[in-house]
Amino acid sequence: MRRRLLLGIDIGTSGCKLAAFDFEGQVAGTVTMKYKTYYPHFGYVEQDAGEWWRATCDGIQAMIRDYGIDPGEIAAVGVAGQSWSCLPVDEAGVPLRNTMIWLDRRAVEQARWMKEKLGEDRLIALNGNPVDPAYIVPKMLWLKENEPEVYNRAHKFLQSNAFIVFKLTGIYSQDYSQGYGFHFFNISKGAWDEGVAGELGLSPEKVAPIYNCHEVVGEVTRQAAGETGLCEGTPVVAGGLDAACCTLGAGVIRPGQTQEQGGQAGGMSIQVDQPLIHPKLILSYHVLPDQWLLQGGTVGGAGTLKWFDERLGAGARQVAKERGISSFEVMSEEAGQIKPGSDGLIFLPYMAGERSPIWNSKARGVFFGLSYDKTEAHIIRSIMEGVGYSLLHNLDTAEEVKAYARELVSVGGASNSRVWTQIKADITGRPIHVPSSDHATTLGAAMLAGMGVGVYKDFEEAVNRTVHIQRTHIPDESNHRIYRRYYELYIELYNRLKDCFDVLHELSV
Repeated sequence: MRRRLLLGIDIGTSGCKLAAFDFEGQVAGTVTMKYKTYYPHFGYVEQDAGEWWRATCDGIQAMIRDYGIDPGEIAAVGVAGQSWSCLPVDEAGVPLRNTMIWLDRRAVEQARWMKEKLGEDRLIALNGNPVDPAYIVPKMLWLKENEPEVYNRAHKFLQSNAFIVFKLTGIYSQDYSQGYGFHFFNISKGAWDEGVAGELGLSPEKVAPIYNCHEVVGEVTRQAAGETGLCEGTPVVAGGLDAACCTLGAGVIRPGQTQEQGGQAGGMSIQVDQPLIHPKLILSYHVLPDQWLLQGGTVGGAGTLKWFDERLGAGARQVAKERGISSFEVMSEEAGQIKPGSDGLIFLPYMAGERSPIWNSKARGVFFGLSYDKTEAHIIRSIMEGVGYSLLHNLDTAEEVKAYARELVSVGGASNSRVWTQIKADITGRPIHVPSSDHATTLGAAMLAGMGVGVYKDFEEAVNRTVHIQRTHIPDESNHRIYRRYYELYIELYNRLKDCFDVLHELSV
């Protein structure tokens, strides 16, 4: 009897991740394909959408080949994607330039103009999100002012997942969960506000029709079948925001449940059943209908430890090579030998500016408390703790609008470290559950595909069948008390250094 599978695709920041699952959430095959990120000028961060598509095609072909998957086994496809991608395409769907991704912060002046023109309070009340250069509308305005020929030729502005859906089906779409990236999207009604778009000088017809995330947009075309190896006619759903798909893949489907993200970037997503707006946090639709996610998105996640490993971690890499294990495992072991607080070493994880809740593109990473007695292990643990403090900063901020996260579900590469996950539990004072799958985002996208073609009767059945908790970390109260004092100093350090970051930026540009 032939298997039946669901394919999840994740267009992430560092690469395209693909995984095929059976209907019980077991992985039948998984592939990761890398692509480049380009930094043409300070604050400019771009990717080539054509490379996204080539990575998708190559990844599907590799999965079919390497895991013996019959394309006819794939019942449906779901696509997750990184947020705030500003991708203009022409009438044929051809990208007109590289995509300005979520890390791109060139549109500072355009964001400032938006605040002056319409008022930030008004835009936050409509869209639920702060006006920041990372979002899509400031980037659209930047294009209109600096590359008018691109803006004028743009037929649609697409999100990362929507571009892949278009390449698969030939149909333009915009899912609900990614709508919050546009400040003329009404976060309460789930609709475009054409009046506000007009006041901003933008053409509302340049955005695509809105679909539910689990809604079938179309089927794999003959051309896409030839390029990917999929069967022509395979259903493709709209998919959604990677953080929202990841939240579903973590099993978060009820208000109050919270996903903690331990990927390249960090953050959290609290499910709420009404649009709770906080000007310092991120509010999007969940991939579930009529549910929202109050999110904290941080630049510092597992990428901070990756930076240390690549630039400064020669010792850990050597030990890893000798023992035949990963340097990540070695660093986790080393961090576990240091007591909470890293003997007075604190790390601010603002390695590329910071998003919520400080929204400061000029902030930078800081080690505070370095001394001759500090070792590689101290630095590693302080990096892990700094990411934990940034998580708590967002959780505390969410409580200001009565969004409470009483327990967390941790996903992403960092969740594989028992030491790091326990540090986060001790810092936040909350239990942290870790699912058995390392593929929460692609699983969430696959679950949306399953919902779209009727594999699951509802999201509760989808989660019950596919998400399984492998371990739970209970916070140590004595460690939590220690961390509360360090956390207070962490907050004070940023407040004291805020003006210094401005000066440093002026000196370095």
